[in-house]
Amino acid sequence: MSPLYSDTHPKIEQMQIEFIRRMPTWRKMSMVDGLNEAVKNLALTGIKQRNSTATPEQIHRMLADLMLGEELARKVYGEMNRAK
Repeated sequence: MSPLYSDTHPKIEQMQIEFIRRMPTWRKMSMVDGLNEAVKNLALTGIKQRNSTATPEQIHRMLADLMLGEELARKVYGEMNRAK
């Protein structure tokens, strides 16, 4: 198996992979949930920085546009009221 990361020694990388393989499924799912939450928070921070006058509802909708795509977000939430 070729290394996945150039900055990690192959032996250490193999240990990490084995550790994850032995990890219980609930723990893996918990880690994925935490990563998803972190990405969502980063996206929200970026939206708020770029749209400082947006209402909480507009920010929520912009996040939906990012996560779902504009077409599906429009179907779910309707047209977005843009920040003034």
